Amino acid sequence: MAQRLLVIEDEPTLARLLSYNLTQEGYEVTVEDHGTAGYDRATREPFDLIVLDLMLPGMNGIDILDKLRGQGIRTPVIVLTAKNAEEDVVRGLKSGADDYITKPFGVSELLARVSAVLRRISGVVEESQPEVAASASTIILGQLEIYPERYEVSLGGQSINLRPKEFEVLLYLARKPGVVLTRDDLMNAVWGFDYIGGQRTVDVHVSSLRKKLELDPESVHIDSIRGVGYKLVVNKKRAPVM
Repeated sequence: MAQRLLVIEDEPTLARLLSYNLTQEGYEVTVEDHGTAGYDRATREPFDLIVLDLMLPGMNGIDILDKLRGQGIRTPVIVLTAKNAEEDVVRGLKSGADDYITKPFGVSELLARVSAVLRRISGVVEESQPEVAASASTIILGQLEIYPERYEVSLGGQSINLRPKEFEVLLYLARKPGVVLTRDDLMNAVWGFDYIGGQRTVDVHVSSLRKKLELDPESVHIDSIRGVGYKLVVNKKRAPVM
């Protein structure tokens, strides 16, 4: 059965180009040219991937992403952004996008990114990421508890709401506590060897994670090792009860 893709793009020529080329690759493509209509379609029907423009009438792409992720809809999303719009890229990644393409882009780049994202979510495990695909048992590090099967995290008994990729970054760090992991390590483990985006993606997700772990920074935090990468630092001693 062909994989189903939803394209939410209001520029007619680009929408036709996307639809034609993706259909030629064997995908079943649905196009919506209005943000609200696209959001409604994404919540009503199952799709394997969404290609989402950020500048849309009715409801912009960031709002669509926020609402979808807020409802627990984890359909992978590739966002389309304007050239040099780094702020839009950061906002899209923080809102739960899996990848981004900067306009203008070539058809080969689009097809490569779509294929890469679909492979990552299809259950194909890269040899480079055994830790991410390993045992799904609960991880307990001091006050930090991670439940891989449920994509749930708690710190000091309080639940932390993480985006899917934030969760996977934390899970990878937590399986090697105290070990410095390079940006390439994280990129390959969470996004895969064939991810075309830059290391900025890793930095954005780590920055967002840090803010959410501020709930109890004395118990667990992420250290930056300049020019190298990141490590998860855990204080396994519980604070004394006063």
